[in-house]
Amino acid sequence: MADSSKNDLLHLIKRIGAYLSTKVSKFLNIQDLRSFWAIAGLAVAVIYTWRVLRTSNGSRSKQPKRPAPAPSTSGFNTHPNENVLPSGVGSSSKDSRAQSAIDEFFQPANPTLGQIVRQKLGDGRKVTCRLLGVILEENTPEELQQNQATVRSSVLEVLLEITKYSDLYLMESVLDDESEKKVLTALENAGVFTSGDLVKDKVLFCSTEKGRMSFVRQLEPDWHIDSNPEITSQLARFIKHQLHIKTEPERIASNVFTSSSLEQFFGV
Repeated sequence: MADSSKNDLLHLIKRIGAYLSTKVSKFLNIQDLRSFWAIAGLAVAVIYTWRVLRTSNGSRSKQPKRPAPAPSTSGFNTHPNENVLPSGVGSSSKDSRAQSAIDEFFQPANPTLGQIVRQKLGDGRKVTCRLLGVILEENTPEELQQNQATVRSSVLEVLLEITKYSDLYLMESVLDDESEKKVLTALENAGVFTSGDLVKDKVLFCSTEKGRMSFVRQLEPDWHIDSNPEITSQLARFIKHQLHIKTEPERIASNVFTSSSLEQFFGV
């Protein structure tokens, strides 16, 4: 038990050392006051953890021996309901609390958008998403046919973070070839293709909503994002997770999340 505690302590010290080294390096490079306070807070956490572990190990080594039970003439235990805990249980719980304190400290106070996207998507490494009403300002194929396609500026940052983490496919049903050109031009002008994570070949077009649903079924994504409740409902039994975009969110199925916009779902 003592060897195990020593190994845990060494593991924590190595982990803290690596983290501290990174913070000190960043502080020296950018002279950021927040980095200074992060280092100071880490030092406090190190001292706290060391004291908890030292107290825990000390209490284990100084634990008094239990007196030997008096022999029973009947051959049965006279206290059958007595709770006998193995030695070290209390101290191991202190070790656990110390580990939890360190784990909580390592979590960033203000996670970046990229961290939030990864947390929300979880194991979703393939994502499909419709364009109208989600990425574009236009909501219908008719509106897209009559006007120039416009990428919603508020969604752009989230979209780029998704492409860094997941294999993203954009899709839409359109009325003509001109609408396709409008969409591709709008995405290109917005800088969606500049990072290299999303290419034009992953922007798919079809002529009907059923065709778009067929695209999703064939790609078998971990997440699908849509604003059509009928398609979302029909895909609920085939797709692991879905995000339904609607002005007034309503729960369609247990594996369907709802939000008023894509960026709102990720806290932007």
